[in-house]
Amino acid sequence: MTSILSVKDLNVAYRGRGFKAKPFHVVSGASFDIAPGETLSLVGESGSGKTTIGRAILGLAPVVSGSILFDGHNISSISRAERRKVAKGIQVIFQDPYSSLSPALTVEEILTEPLRANGRRDGRKVVTELLDSVGLPSDAGRRLPREFSGGQRQRIAIARALALEPQLIICDEPTSALDMSTQSRVLDLLRSIQERTNVAYLFISHDLGVVRAISDRTAVLLHGQIVELGDAEQVATAPTHPYTRRLQMATPIADPTLQRERRRARVEMLAAES
Repeated sequence: MTSILSVKDLNVAYRGRGFKAKPFHVVSGASFDIAPGETLSLVGESGSGKTTIGRAILGLAPVVSGSILFDGHNISSISRAERRKVAKGIQVIFQDPYSSLSPALTVEEILTEPLRANGRRDGRKVVTELLDSVGLPSDAGRRLPREFSGGQRQRIAIARALALEPQLIICDEPTSALDMSTQSRVLDLLRSIQERTNVAYLFISHDLGVVRAISDRTAVLLHGQIVELGDAEQVATAPTHPYTRRLQMATPIADPTLQRERRRARVEMLAAES
């Protein structure tokens, strides 16, 4: 199957401080593909480079070398005007739905903004369809973001990402600010949207348990490098890399007895590796 996104040998680096400072490499040699309708997750601890990869795809991080192909076109070094054309096909859902939604705009204004920017004049009709698609009432369009719960605000953010019918959505920790029951409902919503639209997801998370629930494949990042890439279930239950096993041990378990056993096993594993 042809990939909608293909990342090859991606290197991202930021300039260090000072005249003679060397560039600071955040991502080194990352390669992966995403097919239409597929979910690939990037998982790792804070600072592993997973969000930086998402930002590089969006044109917000400095690509030193390598390539990012979207729908067959190299977008790693395109102009700002060309980036605006690509933006219709790649949308993003951020971690904190409240800070990513303008508090001064109604939900209808938030959802029609990208439509107007792309010359669409059927905004009100589309808003009704979008709200229905994410399980919100039609009168939600007249209200402000602060009038909704965290889970509802994330549904609004998802609706905005869907407005332009993208081929790829980058989900940057979209459930980490939500409680576990709300997380589950949002993940169910993302899956149902994918089944209906065939949109591809690049799902970014630090939680291997969440990644297991949403992904087809999982890539594990450590210090900017992909150390394991494979089937999501296999990576979550039978990882091959020591770092992935540590992430597996850190995944929360509701049963306190099992959690204590896992904690002891983790201590023993770290002692054996030291």
